[in-house]
Amino acid sequence: MTGPLHQRIRGDIEARIRSGEWAPGHKAPTEAELMDQYGCARMTVNKAMTALVEAGLIVRRKRAGSFVARPKVHAPVLNIPDIQSEIVARGEAYAFRLLARTVRAADRDSPEEVELAAGGKLLELDGVHDAGGRPFALERRLVSLKAAPEIEAADFAEHPPGAWLLEHVTWTEAESRIGAINADAEDARLLALDEGAACLVVDRRTWREGQHVTRVRQVFPGEAYDLVARFGPGA
Repeated sequence: MTGPLHQRIRGDIEARIRSGEWAPGHKAPTEAELMDQYGCARMTVNKAMTALVEAGLIVRRKRAGSFVARPKVHAPVLNIPDIQSEIVARGEAYAFRLLARTVRAADRDSPEEVELAAGGKLLELDGVHDAGGRPFALERRLVSLKAAPEIEAADFAEHPPGAWLLEHVTWTEAESRIGAINADAEDARLLALDEGAACLVVDRRTWREGQHVTRVRQVFPGEAYDLVARFGPGA
C-alpha cells in the first residue's frame, strides 16, 4: 500500500479484521509493538489506531489495551429485539447465563411492581447474554405470573426469558426508555468492563390487552449495541 505510513498500518490491521484473521475480541498489538514492527514513531501508530477506533473497528480499554470491536447489534427503536436471534444471525455463538431466579411478592413501596403483579406473584430473573463467549448484555427482569403463569416452570437453557415471552405471550403495547450510564462495580464485573465504562441502558415494559406482562432493564457495553429508527413524513 502506498501513501503515508499511518494509512499503511491502518490498512494492514483493517485487512486482518475484515478477513476474520482477527476475530471480535482479539487483542491488537500494543503501540510499542507496532512501533517496532513498522520502525516508526508513536505518533504515527497512534494516528492509525485512532482512525481504526473512529471507524468502529477497534475499541480501547483502559489498562487492558486495544481490541477488535464486536459488530453492533442494530435494534429498531419501535420494536422489541430478540437478542439471541440477532447474535446468531451475525454468526456468533450465543448463550444465556441465568444468575438468579426468584418468585416473590411485589414490593408494596414500589407502585410499578404492584401494578405489574396485579395481585399475583412476580418472577425475578437476573442473567447475562453472551456473544462469542464474551458478555454482551446484562438483563434484570420481572414477569407477572398472573399474566404469564407458564413461565414459572420454563427452562431457559435454550431460549432466554425475552425470547420465551416473545414466543408464548403476545404483546399489544410496549414502552422503551433509553439512556446511558457508567458501569458500577457490579455491572462492570458481570460485563467484563472497566468500572465507569460507558453503557447503553434500555428499560422496557410490555402489556397484553392492558394487562402488564413484564418489566426489564438491559445494560449493554456502549461499543456493542445501537438503536435505529426510520421515519416517514408525518410519522
